[in-house]
Amino acid sequence: MHIGLSQEYNQVHPHARCTVDDYITGVFYNSEDNVSAYIGKKYYPVDRIWTLEYGLITGYKSSKVLPMMRYKSGNWFVAPAYEVGDNYGIVIGWEYEFK
Repeated sequence: MHIGLSQEYNQVHPHARCTVDDYITGVFYNSEDNVSAYIGKKYYPVDRIWTLEYGLITGYKSSKVLPMMRYKSGNWFVAPAYEVGDNYGIVIGWEYEFK
């Protein structure tokens, strides 16, 4: 779900990821119907109930490279969102992992 944004966006984001230790890299079909690539790191608090993922991402119209941040708890995630024209919102989603 894209909350607080005025445009219509793709709601399904197929995703492939490689995780080595706490480092992440991957590609996915983004909200703007483009392919995004990212590289980043996971931060775990002491209790390990939630995770913060942060890094750099490509594939959006507003800039070639953007900062990325995502809060994750179980299969749920929340991420900040930016829309060209200085409109801000959040993305809330559920992620299914094939293992």
